[in-house]
Amino acid sequence: MRTEKREKELQRFQELRQKELFLYKQGYAFVGGIDEAGRGPLAGPVVAACVILPPDCSLPGLDDSKKLTPLKREHLEQQIKEAAVAWSVGLVNHREIDALNIYQATKVAMTKALRFLRVRPDYLLVDAMKLEVDVPQESVTHGDRTCAAIAAASIIAKTYRDRIMELLDEVYPSYGFKDNKGYGTARHLEALRLYGPSPVHRRSFLGKILGETEG
Repeated sequence: MRTEKREKELQRFQELRQKELFLYKQGYAFVGGIDEAGRGPLAGPVVAACVILPPDCSLPGLDDSKKLTPLKREHLEQQIKEAAVAWSVGLVNHREIDALNIYQATKVAMTKALRFLRVRPDYLLVDAMKLEVDVPQESVTHGDRTCAAIAAASIIAKTYRDRIMELLDEVYPSYGFKDNKGYGTARHLEALRLYGPSPVHRRSFLGKILGETEG
């Protein structure tokens, strides 16, 4: 039974790799996947990651980071880093998000991740976004669910950002960042009403909440 389950998981992983393997067969040498974490939270940075997986890697259990438990994400994070040809992260902080808007800030974070990669990809698979870079690319809708390199990037970005939020929780413990990672949970919203925003909150996300607090 266990062998059958593993075989099914390996088959699912190979299905996730179809787009990348097709590109490798077309002659591309380094296919990178890019995704982000943290577009929706009320506080903290947005983080993007870029990952290049080799054609022959095997990562059973790889999936969209949002579908995985924290323990599973951390386990896969280490496997991804060990298997990857290269990986990197790019970060845009809360001030830049307020200045740019979250969509543009996400593109900047993705572009940073690409720039920091030690091996330059010759093709990019980007989760639902188009980047202004001189690398051939495809915007893949729901890429973190359907493409292995993008799923791997989603895990690297998510685990990296979660650790940042856990550190911020030590500095600003009133908001529950360790548990909510900056998302607008009931406890988080109540803390905003009681204490107002911290220095790491995204002011552009808080218009209505700040209005209620100040009123």
